[in-house]
Parts: sequence; C-alpha cells; structure tokens
Amino acid sequence: MPSNEGPERAIGGAQGRPRPQPGVQRFSLLAGEPRDHAVVPTDNGRSRPLLSSLVPLSCAFVNLKPGVGKTTSAVWLAHALYESGMSPLLVDGDPAASALRWSELAHGFPFPVIALPVGDVHRRVNDFLGDRQAVVLDAPQLEDHPRIARSIMRYADEWIVPVTPAPIELDRMAPILGEMADVQSLRAESARSAVLLNRTNRPDATRTGPDADAREALTERGFEVLDTHIARLDLYAQSFGNPVQAKGSAYMDFAEELIKRQDEA
Repeated sequence: MPSNEGPERAIGGAQGRPRPQPGVQRFSLLAGEPRDHAVVPTDNGRSRPLLSSLVPLSCAFVNLKPGVGKTTSAVWLAHALYESGMSPLLVDGDPAASALRWSELAHGFPFPVIALPVGDVHRRVNDFLGDRQAVVLDAPQLEDHPRIARSIMRYADEWIVPVTPAPIELDRMAPILGEMADVQSLRAESARSAVLLNRTNRPDATRTGPDADAREALTERGFEVLDTHIARLDLYAQSFGNPVQAKGSAYMDFAEELIKRQDEA
C-alpha cells in the first residue's frame, strides 16, 4: 500500500501557492494548531473556530466499503458543478488514484485534479484552492484507509454516502454512523451527511421515489436520503476513462440539490 505521507500529484493546474480566493480572507494559523481548531478574529474582537473548508461548497464521497460508486459520483458531480457555472477542484484521496487516472485517460478535465492520498488532507487542500468555488473529494474506503478517509471528512462540510439499494449493502450501513460521530467530534462545526441512492433498480417513481423500501429502511436507521437518485445506466457504469458531459444527467439534479442544501445551511 502506498505511504500515507507520499508526495502530492496534480494535473490540470499549477502546484505553486495559488492566489487567495476572491471574497475569502486567509488567516494565519496558531502555531501547532490543526486547521479546523485554529481561530480567526471577528468584528466584535472575539474569535471563532476556523472551518477547514474555505469554499462555499465542499463535498466528500465516503463509505466503509469499495465498489459503491464513490469515484464515478465524484467525477460526474465535479463536471456537473463545472457545467453549472462553478469552478471545482477534484481531490483524489484514494491511493488507487482512480479519479486522477480517469482524467489522464480522458486527456484532462476542464478543472484541476489533484491526488492527496495522505493522512492530513484537511490541512493541505486549501493550499490548492486558488479561486475555486467548490471542492469534491473522493475518499478511500474507511475499512482499508481510515486515516485518509477521516481526514477528508474533517475537511468536507457535506458527507455523501453512495449506497446501492440492495439488502446486503443496506446491512453494511450501520457501522458508518459510528465513524461519522467520531469525526464530528474533531470538527469545529458539524458536517451535513446524506445517502445518495446509486444504481437504483426501478425507473417508476412512487410517492417517495424509486426504491422506496430502501429509502424507508435507511431513514429508520437514522440516515437522511437525498431526493436525487442515480439510476443503473451504462452511461455511468462505462464512463471511466472517457470525457464526461453532465448536462441532462441525474448528476445535474444532484449538483442542484447540494447547492440548495448549502444555501439552506
């Protein structure tokens, strides 16, 4: 397994220290303090915790297990945000570097992709922001790379858990609640979290949407389930390594829902 302290790799953007993001003031951190426990001044002279993320929208795809569609969802969401007029940064935190490899095979994405398979992602991402308006993070599976995944969760303000609505996948969901609670205790403010039903089976919409039984089971277990769902389509399943056009896809709806959630927060 690659070392968690390995060097960063990046394509699609400069690796030097970027310009500060318009409208966002950068602050010096207290010596020895992690980013999400540092403080910044306020108008009344008091201080408040500095959140890890310095962008309006930061979203991480997380799960205990591999093979649930994290990388596919991260790549498609980043393209949907780009096509919606935002300027995203895609962070590949998986040592397998699947998102980075995808961008290479597709001859580059229209936004930067960086590989950060390290255990202090939450301290490093802001150095690559430049004038980006969103960060999408592809986390490795928690069961194999917990340090990297938890660091990504410390950074992102929105945790998305892709889940296939199959009984065996639903049965695996309970332990992730404990993982989320542990990471929440390390944050200055709590992250939002929600399940994205992925590879849904039935196209017919019921009162609660496709795969209503899975929605009900997840809700009973304490999960929030997004309205958007991603159907089981070759369009997504066979897209690895190819250029992506998100217009007209479910990922455009997904991007709109995430932006709305951020605005409401």
